[in-house]
Order: sequence, then C-alpha cells, then structure tokens
Amino acid sequence: MTFNVYLSGEIHSDWREEVRRGAEEAGLDVVFTAPVTDHPASDAAGDHLGDTPSDFWRDHQSAKVNAIRTRTLIEKADLVVVRFGDKYKQWNAAFDAGYCAALGTPYITLHDEDIVHALKEVDGGAQAWCKTTDQVVETLRYVLED
Repeated sequence: MTFNVYLSGEIHSDWREEVRRGAEEAGLDVVFTAPVTDHPASDAAGDHLGDTPSDFWRDHQSAKVNAIRTRTLIEKADLVVVRFGDKYKQWNAAFDAGYCAALGTPYITLHDEDIVHALKEVDGGAQAWCKTTDQVVETLRYVLED
C-alpha cells in the first residue's frame, strides 16, 4: 500500500531527509510531500502579484499563495508529520495540525520533551508523539507492514 505523507513544520534542520532516508532504508512504500522549505522563496511566494504597501501585506499575500500548496497536499495526505523545532515559534505548524484535526487527517507530532506543555492541545489531537525521526519511521513501518 502506497502511503502519502506530508512533512509539515520546522524548516531549519534536515529532519525531513532523515525521515525520507529511514523510510527508504526500511523499504517502505511512501510518497513524501512538503511545503517549500527555501525560506526566502516561501517569503516571496506572492511577490509576482505586485508590490505591497508593507511587510504585513507581503507576508499576507505570500501566505495565501503558500496555502494553495499546503492545503492541497494535506488534503491528499494519508498522514501528516508535524515537526516543532526549538529555535522558532512555528505557528504555521500548529495551524497545519489544526487543519488536519478539522479534516480528520491523522497526524503525528515530532518535538522535544521540553515543549510538551506548550503543545498539549496539538499533541492531544495527534495519533502519536515522536521525539525522534527514527520513531516516525518506526510508526510508518508499523502502519504499512502486514
């Protein structure tokens, strides 16, 4: 069974590559998708629509263009992995988790233990909380193997 997995959240580490590599090494039949992870490109996603009067409107415009990709890929996903890193507040990741919950799309959170309290509601809606990318791969292996 091919599984479509959307990898949401933090873009400042190689966690996506770790999950991809682990799934490949385990021989899992998974298709991974993700948001645009090039930060400057993501921030400029709406620039082709014209100049904006402020950074607020530039961010607003680009967020809407990025949402086309994000919403489409989450809606097509069988599972979403939502990564919360320790460096930035990832409101977009929390939004993605909430979108999954609203759609009934299963999601796994991936984060360190020191932010459990801040993410209690997000984790409460998740089907699993993983602390490592190896745990994500093991969860995928369990779900996909006979």
